[in-house]
Amino acid sequence: MNFQRDLATEYSRYLTRRWFFKDCGVGLASIAAMDLLRSTGTAAPAVAPESPLATKKPHYPAKAKRVIYLFMGGAPSHLELFDNKPELAKWDGKLPPASLLEGYRAAFINPNSKLLGPKFKFARHGQSGTELSELLPNLARMADDLTVVRSMKTDAFNHAPAQILMSTGATQFGRPSFGAWTLYGLGTENQDLPGYVVMQSGQKGPSGGQSNFGCGFLPTVYQGVPFRSAGDPVLFLSNPKGIDKATQRDTLDVLKQLNEERLGVVGDPEIATRINSFELAYRMQRTAPEVMDLSSEPKHILDLYGAKPGEPSFANNCLLARRLIESGVRFVQLFHEAWDHHGGLTNGLKTQCGLTDKPCAALLQDLKQRGLLDDTIVIWGGEFGRTPMVQGGSDGRDHHPNCFSMWFAGGGMKPGLTLGGSDDFGFNVTEDPVHVHDLHATLLHLLGFDHTRLNMKFQGLNMRLTGVAGELVTKMLA
Repeated sequence: MNFQRDLATEYSRYLTRRWFFKDCGVGLASIAAMDLLRSTGTAAPAVAPESPLATKKPHYPAKAKRVIYLFMGGAPSHLELFDNKPELAKWDGKLPPASLLEGYRAAFINPNSKLLGPKFKFARHGQSGTELSELLPNLARMADDLTVVRSMKTDAFNHAPAQILMSTGATQFGRPSFGAWTLYGLGTENQDLPGYVVMQSGQKGPSGGQSNFGCGFLPTVYQGVPFRSAGDPVLFLSNPKGIDKATQRDTLDVLKQLNEERLGVVGDPEIATRINSFELAYRMQRTAPEVMDLSSEPKHILDLYGAKPGEPSFANNCLLARRLIESGVRFVQLFHEAWDHHGGLTNGLKTQCGLTDKPCAALLQDLKQRGLLDDTIVIWGGEFGRTPMVQGGSDGRDHHPNCFSMWFAGGGMKPGLTLGGSDDFGFNVTEDPVHVHDLHATLLHLLGFDHTRLNMKFQGLNMRLTGVAGELVTKMLA
């Protein structure tokens, strides 16, 4: 009798809600997951789903498969680089018209400061007649491959919130970045490297910090992984002294077993991310140093970029970006934070264009000659523009969200196009405005996604990169 009672007690222990979902949840969880993916519009995995980074299919056939984002942190002046304003030159040293400043908020200067004429000359290039500054002679050679948008708009006029908005679609911290959404939707084509790689150059890191390439409420496996262009590509990638490959593998196998047991009990996706991170790091010890070794590049390619192996630079990062996407990395983002010219505008622009113009043009040329530009989107731009009013004595410009310029190439963008326009002072957009949300909607479209359907349910809401806004800019498309 006692035996039967003990057996019944032991049996009842397993008839619990936790046991049911743990041991019977394989089929139920799969059904629920597929239904959730369909309802959120997330692409279904095209290969074995055990890896969260497995390659996935977008909503519809895509023009672009990968992205290289050249983020010019600090905000380059559109008035010296892309948006020629002869009329502004005539107003140099004069006060702006009162009607221009109505309702305007400046970041630091008195809005009623004198106007500052453009510091550099412009000329038209290529069959398209794209108008570019004399500071960009190398990019000018690629003019017919560019899509220049001179009518960008944003909602923020200080660096950190504006960078976060450009990166994540919101001015608040905690949202997934564009790169994270791309990786979440498409997965990656190389399981031995991160799907989203970040590199930095310039005077400092981005003002918005790591949130510019974070994953927000998405699983952390989708966040950007910082790489270095000299030394170990990732910190602590090499084993410490006394630890050989066999010891490392044995340790990882035990960790994997323990983590998998815990994952089976609680089902926390962050544990799956941890498992994936350990295994990816192990595989990266072989693949990452090989991909990041520029010494294997022929001299004419190094000369094309102005790259020098072992010397960190924006030029090196551009060449590494090509090598990474060629190796199957989905999204590469280069931050060059050096364009915040409240003063010293003339020399500052000469210096930064001297560091970046040649590598940017080389990247486009190299991608094109390898057949990679057609399905790779290259993005160049900062977080906002600069004021036509002077700051810093006679040689600086303040932050300006009302109007700025960016350029794009490849991946389904219309080559040789200059889109949009602004008033005679480069102050307000007057033609074909493109808000940051519109840009994100268009970029996702080129990657094969309806921006309203690539989302994740978080805190009861279907969250997406474009929030509740965003319109496709069809004029930008080839």
